[in-house]
Amino acid sequence: MKTGNQNTKPHVTLLGAGPGDPELMTLKGILALNKADVVLYDALVDPALLAHAPATAIKRFVGKRAGAASSSRQEDIQALCVEMAVAHGHVVRLKGGDPFVFGRGHEEWEHIQAAGVSVSYIPGISSAIAVPGLAGIPVTKRGESESFWVITATKSDESLSRDIALAVRSTATVVILMGMRKIDQIAAHYRAAGSPDLPAAVLISGSTACSQVHSGSIVELADKFSSASTDELAGPGIILIGEVAKHAAVQRAAALRFQPFIPQIA
Repeated sequence: MKTGNQNTKPHVTLLGAGPGDPELMTLKGILALNKADVVLYDALVDPALLAHAPATAIKRFVGKRAGAASSSRQEDIQALCVEMAVAHGHVVRLKGGDPFVFGRGHEEWEHIQAAGVSVSYIPGISSAIAVPGLAGIPVTKRGESESFWVITATKSDESLSRDIALAVRSTATVVILMGMRKIDQIAAHYRAAGSPDLPAAVLISGSTACSQVHSGSIVELADKFSSASTDELAGPGIILIGEVAKHAAVQRAAALRFQPFIPQIA
Protein backbone atom coordinates (compact mmCIF):
# COMPACT_ATOMS: atom_id res chain seq x y z
CA MET A 1 0.00 0.00 0.00
CA LYS A 2 1.51 3.32 -1.01
CA THR A 3 2.12 5.87 1.72
CA GLY A 4 3.74 8.53 -0.49
CA ASN A 5 2.25 10.33 -3.47
CA GLN A 6 -0.70 8.16 -4.48
CA ASN A 7 -0.42 9.35 -8.11
CA THR A 8 3.27 8.45 -8.45
CA LYS A 9 3.98 5.24 -10.34
CA PRO A 10 6.84 3.09 -9.03
CA HIS A 11 10.07 4.60 -10.30
CA VAL A 12 13.72 4.69 -9.22
CA THR A 13 16.11 7.52 -10.08
CA LEU A 14 19.79 6.62 -9.88
CA LEU A 15 21.34 9.94 -8.91
CA GLY A 16 24.99 10.91 -8.58
CA ALA A 17 25.69 13.19 -5.61
CA GLY A 18 29.13 14.25 -6.84
CA PRO A 19 32.47 14.10 -4.98
CA GLY A 20 31.36 15.38 -1.58
CA ASP A 21 30.64 19.10 -1.64
CA PRO A 22 26.82 19.35 -1.66
CA GLU A 23 26.99 22.44 -3.88
CA LEU A 24 28.40 20.25 -6.67
CA MET A 25 25.09 18.44 -7.08
CA THR A 26 23.55 19.12 -10.49
CA LEU A 27 20.37 21.16 -10.81
CA LYS A 28 18.63 18.15 -12.37
CA GLY A 29 19.61 16.13 -9.33
CA ILE A 30 18.16 18.72 -6.95
CA LEU A 31 14.89 18.71 -8.90
CA ALA A 32 14.73 14.91 -8.64
CA LEU A 33 15.23 15.10 -4.87
CA ASN A 34 12.43 17.69 -4.70
CA LYS A 35 10.05 15.01 -6.00
CA ALA A 36 11.28 12.05 -3.97
CA ASP A 37 8.99 9.88 -1.87
CA VAL A 38 11.99 7.90 -0.65
CA VAL A 39 15.73 8.67 -0.58
CA LEU A 40 18.18 5.78 -0.17
CA TYR A 41 21.59 7.36 0.35
CA ASP A 42 25.17 6.15 0.59
CA ALA A 43 27.94 6.73 3.13
CA LEU A 44 29.81 9.32 1.05
CA VAL A 45 26.75 11.53 0.50
CA ASP A 46 26.66 14.82 2.42
CA PRO A 47 23.49 14.72 4.59
CA ALA A 48 22.87 18.37 3.66
CA LEU A 49 21.50 17.10 0.34
CA LEU A 50 18.62 15.42 2.14
CA ALA A 51 17.16 18.87 2.87
CA HIS A 52 16.22 19.07 -0.84
CA ALA A 53 13.80 16.16 -0.42
CA PRO A 54 10.28 16.79 0.93
CA ALA A 55 9.95 16.68 4.70
CA THR A 56 7.52 13.79 4.27
CA ALA A 57 9.98 11.68 2.28
CA ILE A 58 11.44 8.55 3.84
CA LYS A 59 15.21 8.95 4.15
CA ARG A 60 17.16 5.76 4.73
CA PHE A 61 20.91 5.30 5.04
CA VAL A 62 22.18 2.30 3.06
CA GLY A 63 25.86 3.17 3.24
CA LYS A 64 28.60 0.91 2.01
CA ARG A 65 32.18 1.40 3.21
CA ALA A 66 35.10 -0.96 2.75
CA GLY A 67 35.69 -3.06 5.84
CA ALA A 68 32.72 -1.64 7.74
CA ALA A 69 30.67 -4.27 9.54
CA SER A 70 27.55 -2.12 9.24
CA SER A 71 27.75 -1.91 5.45
CA SER A 72 24.63 -2.87 3.53
CA ARG A 73 24.90 -5.75 1.06
CA GLN A 74 24.52 -4.80 -2.59
CA GLU A 75 21.79 -7.39 -3.09
CA ASP A 76 19.80 -5.97 -0.17
CA ILE A 77 20.06 -2.41 -1.52
CA GLN A 78 18.82 -3.49 -4.92
CA ALA A 79 15.88 -5.34 -3.40
CA LEU A 80 15.08 -2.32 -1.22
CA CYS A 81 14.97 -0.01 -4.25
CA VAL A 82 12.24 -2.17 -5.79
CA GLU A 83 10.35 -2.68 -2.51
CA MET A 84 10.27 1.03 -1.70
CA ALA A 85 9.27 2.03 -5.23
CA VAL A 86 6.32 -0.37 -5.21
CA ALA A 87 5.25 0.72 -1.73
CA HIS A 88 5.80 4.47 -1.97
CA GLY A 89 6.34 5.66 -5.56
CA HIS A 90 9.45 7.66 -6.50
CA VAL A 91 12.70 6.40 -5.00
CA VAL A 92 15.88 8.45 -5.39
CA ARG A 93 18.90 6.19 -5.04
CA LEU A 94 21.52 8.77 -4.05
CA LYS A 95 25.08 7.60 -4.67
CA GLY A 96 28.42 9.36 -4.22
CA GLY A 97 30.26 10.55 -7.31
CA ASP A 98 28.69 9.20 -10.49
CA PRO A 99 26.66 5.95 -10.24
CA PHE A 100 28.19 4.54 -13.41
CA VAL A 101 31.85 5.15 -12.44
CA PHE A 102 32.71 2.23 -10.15
CA GLY A 103 29.44 2.85 -8.31
CA ARG A 104 27.67 -0.38 -9.30
CA GLY A 105 24.90 1.82 -10.64
CA HIS A 106 24.26 -0.30 -13.70
CA GLU A 107 23.89 -3.42 -11.57
CA GLU A 108 21.13 -1.62 -9.71
CA TRP A 109 19.61 -0.44 -13.00
CA GLU A 110 19.45 -4.01 -14.32
CA HIS A 111 17.93 -5.43 -11.13
CA ILE A 112 15.28 -2.71 -10.86
CA GLN A 113 14.34 -2.97 -14.53
CA ALA A 114 14.14 -6.78 -14.34
CA ALA A 115 11.69 -6.39 -11.44
CA GLY A 116 9.37 -4.41 -13.70
CA VAL A 117 10.03 -0.99 -12.15
CA SER A 118 11.01 1.93 -14.38
CA VAL A 119 14.40 3.46 -13.72
CA SER A 120 16.30 6.54 -14.87
CA TYR A 121 19.83 7.86 -14.43
CA ILE A 122 21.07 11.36 -13.58
CA PRO A 123 24.86 11.74 -13.83
CA GLY A 124 26.93 13.07 -10.98
CA ILE A 125 30.28 14.84 -11.13
CA SER A 126 32.88 12.07 -10.86
CA SER A 127 35.52 12.38 -8.16
CA ALA A 128 38.03 10.94 -10.64
CA ILE A 129 38.12 14.28 -12.47
CA ALA A 130 36.72 16.81 -10.00
CA VAL A 131 38.88 16.01 -6.96
CA PRO A 132 42.20 16.36 -8.83
CA GLY A 133 40.92 19.57 -10.43
CA LEU A 134 39.98 21.03 -7.06
CA ALA A 135 43.53 20.27 -5.91
CA GLY A 136 44.92 22.20 -8.87
CA ILE A 137 45.73 19.10 -10.93
CA PRO A 138 44.43 18.85 -14.50
CA VAL A 139 44.07 15.22 -15.54
CA THR A 140 45.19 16.27 -19.04
CA LYS A 141 47.46 19.12 -20.03
CA ARG A 142 48.96 19.97 -23.40
CA GLY A 143 52.58 18.85 -23.52
CA GLU A 144 52.28 16.76 -20.35
CA SER A 145 49.38 14.33 -20.63
CA GLU A 146 47.33 13.41 -23.69
CA SER A 147 44.92 11.07 -21.89
CA PHE A 148 44.00 9.61 -18.53
CA TRP A 149 43.10 6.23 -17.11
CA VAL A 150 40.57 5.76 -14.32
CA ILE A 151 41.14 2.45 -12.57
CA THR A 152 39.76 0.76 -9.49
CA ALA A 153 42.62 -0.76 -7.52
CA THR A 154 40.46 -3.34 -5.79
CA LYS A 155 38.53 -5.99 -7.74
CA SER A 156 35.55 -7.91 -6.38
CA ASP A 157 37.88 -10.64 -5.06
CA GLU A 158 39.96 -7.96 -3.24
CA SER A 159 42.97 -8.48 -5.53
CA LEU A 160 44.81 -5.65 -7.27
CA SER A 161 43.50 -4.77 -10.73
CA ARG A 162 45.71 -6.10 -13.53
CA ASP A 163 45.05 -2.89 -15.46
CA ILE A 164 47.54 -1.10 -13.21
CA ALA A 165 50.36 -3.20 -14.68
CA LEU A 166 49.25 -1.99 -18.12
CA ALA A 167 48.81 1.63 -17.05
CA VAL A 168 52.39 1.99 -15.81
CA ARG A 169 53.60 1.54 -19.39
CA SER A 170 51.58 4.51 -20.59
CA THR A 171 52.38 8.22 -20.45
CA ALA A 172 48.76 8.86 -19.49
CA THR A 173 47.70 10.29 -16.15
CA VAL A 174 46.59 7.39 -13.97
CA VAL A 175 43.75 8.03 -11.52
CA ILE A 176 43.29 5.15 -9.08
CA LEU A 177 40.17 4.82 -6.95
CA MET A 178 39.83 2.55 -3.91
CA GLY A 179 43.58 2.06 -3.81
CA MET A 180 44.85 3.50 -0.54
CA ARG A 181 45.21 0.10 1.12
CA LYS A 182 47.11 -1.17 -1.90
CA ILE A 183 49.41 1.80 -2.47
CA ASP A 184 52.53 -0.25 -1.72
CA GLN A 185 51.56 -2.80 -4.39
CA ILE A 186 50.86 0.01 -6.84
CA ALA A 187 54.25 1.62 -6.16
CA ALA A 188 55.92 -1.77 -6.70
CA HIS A 189 54.64 -1.80 -10.28
CA TYR A 190 56.16 1.62 -10.90
CA ARG A 191 59.47 0.52 -9.37
CA ALA A 192 59.49 -2.53 -11.64
CA ALA A 193 58.76 -0.32 -14.65
CA GLY A 194 61.70 1.95 -13.78
CA SER A 195 59.51 4.92 -12.79
CA PRO A 196 59.84 5.18 -9.00
CA ASP A 197 60.26 8.97 -9.14
CA LEU A 198 57.15 9.68 -11.20
CA PRO A 199 55.18 12.59 -9.66
CA ALA A 200 52.08 11.54 -7.75
CA ALA A 201 49.45 12.90 -5.41
CA VAL A 202 47.22 11.39 -2.76
CA LEU A 203 43.92 13.24 -2.41
CA ILE A 204 41.80 12.43 0.64
CA SER A 205 38.20 13.55 1.24
CA GLY A 206 38.37 15.79 -1.81
CA SER A 207 35.97 18.74 -2.12
CA THR A 208 35.03 18.57 1.58
CA ALA A 209 36.12 20.69 4.54
CA CYS A 210 38.44 17.81 5.55
CA SER A 211 40.26 17.57 2.22
CA GLN A 212 43.95 16.68 2.21
CA VAL A 213 46.45 16.99 -0.64
CA HIS A 214 49.74 15.08 -0.40
CA SER A 215 52.38 15.35 -3.10
CA GLY A 216 55.61 13.50 -3.91
CA SER A 217 56.85 10.61 -5.99
CA ILE A 218 54.71 7.47 -6.07
CA VAL A 219 57.33 5.63 -4.00
CA GLU A 220 57.53 8.42 -1.41
CA LEU A 221 53.78 8.46 -1.02
CA ALA A 222 53.66 4.67 -0.76
CA ASP A 223 56.22 4.80 2.05
CA LYS A 224 54.11 7.43 3.79
CA PHE A 225 50.72 5.76 3.48
CA SER A 226 51.39 2.02 3.39
CA SER A 227 51.79 2.01 7.18
CA ALA A 228 49.00 4.53 7.84
CA SER A 229 46.43 3.66 10.48
CA THR A 230 42.82 2.86 9.67
CA ASP A 231 41.80 6.23 11.11
CA GLU A 232 44.21 8.05 8.80
CA LEU A 233 42.64 6.30 5.81
CA ALA A 234 39.06 6.86 7.00
CA GLY A 235 38.23 9.33 4.22
CA PRO A 236 37.89 8.31 0.58
CA GLY A 237 41.25 8.59 -1.17
CA ILE A 238 42.39 9.00 -4.75
CA ILE A 239 45.88 8.22 -6.01
CA LEU A 240 46.93 10.20 -9.07
CA ILE A 241 50.17 9.36 -10.89
CA GLY A 242 51.72 11.25 -13.78
CA GLU A 243 53.54 14.42 -14.72
CA VAL A 244 50.47 16.58 -14.05
CA ALA A 245 50.67 15.64 -10.36
CA LYS A 246 53.45 18.18 -9.92
CA HIS A 247 50.79 20.89 -10.15
CA ALA A 248 49.18 19.76 -6.88
CA ALA A 249 48.36 22.76 -4.72
CA VAL A 250 49.66 21.25 -1.50
CA GLN A 251 49.24 24.54 0.32
CA ARG A 252 45.49 23.89 0.11
CA ALA A 253 45.75 20.84 2.37
CA ALA A 254 43.00 22.30 4.53
CA ALA A 255 40.91 23.35 1.55
CA LEU A 256 37.78 25.40 2.10
CA ARG A 257 34.78 23.51 0.82
CA PHE A 258 33.03 26.36 -0.93
CA GLN A 259 36.06 28.03 -2.53
CA PRO A 260 37.00 26.76 -6.00
CA PHE A 261 40.66 26.44 -6.91
CA ILE A 262 41.81 29.49 -8.91
CA PRO A 263 45.06 28.87 -10.83
CA GLN A 264 47.68 31.58 -10.57
CA ILE A 265 48.86 32.95 -13.90
CA ALA A 266 52.53 33.88 -13.89
